[in-house]
Amino acid sequence: MNQQEYGTSLAGLVESGHRLLAQAGVSTPLNDARLLLADALECDLHQLDQALLLDRTVAELLTNEGGRRQAGGFQSAALERYRSYLQRRTGREPLQYILGHAYFRYLDLRLGPGVFIPRPETETVVQAGVDALTGVNHPLAVDLCSGSGAIGLSLATEVPGARVRAVEVDEQAYRWGALNAAAQEAAIGEAGSDYQLLQADATDPATLSDLDAQVDLVISNPPYVPLDAIPDQPEVRDWDPDLALYGGSPDGCLLPCRILDRAMVLLAPGGLLVMEHDASQGPAMVAAALERGYVQARTHQDLAGRDRYLTAWRPALVLG
Repeated sequence: MNQQEYGTSLAGLVESGHRLLAQAGVSTPLNDARLLLADALECDLHQLDQALLLDRTVAELLTNEGGRRQAGGFQSAALERYRSYLQRRTGREPLQYILGHAYFRYLDLRLGPGVFIPRPETETVVQAGVDALTGVNHPLAVDLCSGSGAIGLSLATEVPGARVRAVEVDEQAYRWGALNAAAQEAAIGEAGSDYQLLQADATDPATLSDLDAQVDLVISNPPYVPLDAIPDQPEVRDWDPDLALYGGSPDGCLLPCRILDRAMVLLAPGGLLVMEHDASQGPAMVAAALERGYVQARTHQDLAGRDRYLTAWRPALVLG
């Protein structure tokens, strides 16, 4: 599709993109077309939506932006970016990779190929961790399988005085996590928190062994997709890293159970584990936690009512 085919009407651009993405099977074609056009034009979505309501052209939208954005060269480059974005999205590349970022709770995370895209349901997992640490003086938390840093950085910026140690084994994911940690450095400082990222195997007993039996919270979104349940969605199946997706066994429970083992050693007596899991794994995760000596193990639902994460406590010391 060339620039003439797009036209200069913003509504026409959005409609063209909407139609292309719908034909490609994208589940939210209109929303994606709007977001991609706003990014290509280097304006925010609110500005674009206002201009759409007023039936503005590209030139009219950019008139108030000033400087280089009014130039024909910028407009041509912006339309070419939009064309490129649509081509990538029709190939089912995730929207977050194309835009290069995604919002998660209060964070704007940098994302790209090689790192797992955080999902909205994981925000409920983080909330359980935040609630557990609220009121604890300088709590110590460990984020196992940290990926982009969504979970650990949320704790470090939302829980004042938190000490967070994050662990990621994959080199590409680690690099994205490090970029996000650097971007949040000021917010972490404002919270009086401390965040450290380590590239290591989260299930290795030697990883963070200096913290054994000292941690208030272990929180994790480990790989858990069953090997016999390959996702249908191309954005997940073809783009999310396999290392971050699959749980290492037909039922997907192998790696989560290894996290259970490592967390039991890391946690201080009375410490809490919060771990995301597949909707099919709730009873299995509760049983596995109880078998390992955790207490008060239970699964919790996400906003869609599906089993989504486990909470389980390491028993407190009993004196007597």
